[in-house]
Amino acid sequence: MNIPNILTGIRFLLIPVFGYYLYNESYLLAVILFLLAGLTDVLDGYIARKFDLITTFGKLADPVADKLILITALVLLTVQSRMPIIITIVVVAKEIFMGAGSILLYRQGNHVVAANWYGKMATVIFYVAVVTTMAFKLEEPYTNILMGIAVFSTLFAFFMYSLTFRKIRNLN
Repeated sequence: MNIPNILTGIRFLLIPVFGYYLYNESYLLAVILFLLAGLTDVLDGYIARKFDLITTFGKLADPVADKLILITALVLLTVQSRMPIIITIVVVAKEIFMGAGSILLYRQGNHVVAANWYGKMATVIFYVAVVTTMAFKLEEPYTNILMGIAVFSTLFAFFMYSLTFRKIRNLN
């Protein structure tokens, strides 16, 4: 177990704690934990690349941790009526399709699709939208605009990843 994988493990442990505080509307603590999770994500990627500590576990677990904390935030913000349910549905559906595609590629040829700039961009935009929604208790029209931009970016990333998926599938 290396440092990047430990940081990913910490992110997994932060998810239920973050969820607890967000559910109880302790937004300051929820924002701090969400940002801490984001920091562990940046650090584990940086350390893994800089010191050549990239592992298959890290390639698989890191995005799962990212998706779980984001989905936790979206579901709880939806339950609190701070965000429309359609946003959560779109993001969860996208993640299910991407997860299924990743599993399929891994099983068929041991392929792990690495994160690209568009996936990272979508993650950053969603982080900004979620943190802004939690921290400033935005009213619905502003939340909808922010989340709409985030959903657009995540659908763009999904489209780009689907092109990569097709390309890899056609090679096999």
